[in-house]
Amino acid sequence: MIEKLAELVNQDQALTHRARWMTADMLIGIGEKGFLIAIRDGRIESCTPSDPYLTDFDFAIRGTTDAWAEFWQPLPKPRHNDLIGLMREGKMRIEGNINLAMSHFLTIKLMLEKPRGQTNVQARPKADAAQTDVSSGLSGVEIEPITGRYMHLDIHGRPHRLYWEEAGQGIPLLCLHTAGADGRQYRGLLTDPAITERFRVITFDMPWHGKSSPPAGWQEEEYKLTTDSYIELIRTVSKAMKLDAPVVMGCSIGGRIVLELARRHPDEFRAIIGLQSSAFVQRYFDISWLHRPNVHGGEMSAAYCCGLVGPEAPTHQRWETMWHYMQSGPGVFKGDLHFYSMDGDVSTSLPEIDTKRCPVFMLTGEYDYSCTPEASKATAEKIDGAKLTVMKRLGHFPMSEDPETFKQYLMPVLGEIALPI
Repeated sequence: MIEKLAELVNQDQALTHRARWMTADMLIGIGEKGFLIAIRDGRIESCTPSDPYLTDFDFAIRGTTDAWAEFWQPLPKPRHNDLIGLMREGKMRIEGNINLAMSHFLTIKLMLEKPRGQTNVQARPKADAAQTDVSSGLSGVEIEPITGRYMHLDIHGRPHRLYWEEAGQGIPLLCLHTAGADGRQYRGLLTDPAITERFRVITFDMPWHGKSSPPAGWQEEEYKLTTDSYIELIRTVSKAMKLDAPVVMGCSIGGRIVLELARRHPDEFRAIIGLQSSAFVQRYFDISWLHRPNVHGGEMSAAYCCGLVGPEAPTHQRWETMWHYMQSGPGVFKGDLHFYSMDGDVSTSLPEIDTKRCPVFMLTGEYDYSCTPEASKATAEKIDGAKLTVMKRLGHFPMSEDPETFKQYLMPVLGEIALPI
């Protein structure tokens, strides 16, 4: 695989253009073997077998022989398809000039994946064509059925200008985006007539995210999401929109907070759906890299998230998911993770959830190494009546990385929720 690396990287014009500011000596440690990769202005000049302990390098990425062998499989097994996933498993580590490595971490990941080959597929045709506005008068132009608007309301006692989108009719389905992203992640649901014919799909950008600005005076504070502020935000928006017993579906941080919604306010919601939902995720990497002046926060956010996408996700949807993260405001992703890995531990309160008052459904992708299937199973086991499904082929962002595969798992849940109460 190492012998193939230089040729595969250097012939990829998009990758070498992305890497054009990178000059470094990168040592790859594979068990007791070492290879010095000389990168100059984004191109690999040489790959030389080297002593893994005596060779000078700028930074080193060391892993077990088995870890690298699985990493380079055409379709690696879950938690072995990404460097951070393997680091969390204790099978890989980075040494040396960490700042230099983090400055180019997305590029490094893309380079080291090249010997694997093309595992993700192209766009799959949708089973149902998106609805179009035939009255628009625009010849040959497809108009999506999504309506986007702003609302002015007080949140946490401060005036906010909040952006939301919706489509469809019927049972309100309020969708919560992941940390550092925005409501665009749910475009696949908003444009799917099989869903919108029975559900009024609604998604809003949290303050500081997407098209929702932070409140006035934001420059004088550090954004940090907490459990209580998150709960208040969701309930405030739901009440402002006069939603009657909505279903609330959240992913990642949203998948965590819906558990607290079901516990604290079960009678306000018809049901909750937790995507990538678990009681707590111990922090397993230094989140300060997401907001440093010497590291591009958007690139670092995408570097972290790219491996959380399932390896079979369609290429354009994988990159669209990463694009959402590349646009995140400075420190916003980091501030959301304060809730995810510090403040928002609901482990001890899970048995208090009454699924007879508020049904709980959980859907977790098998390729998620942040909220792992094992973590979701441990969470579901503490909630009497919770229903968990592990989704094959999917990762941490099922609704945006592969909406068609996700739909196969979501539709049975929505069908059950739509039954008369």
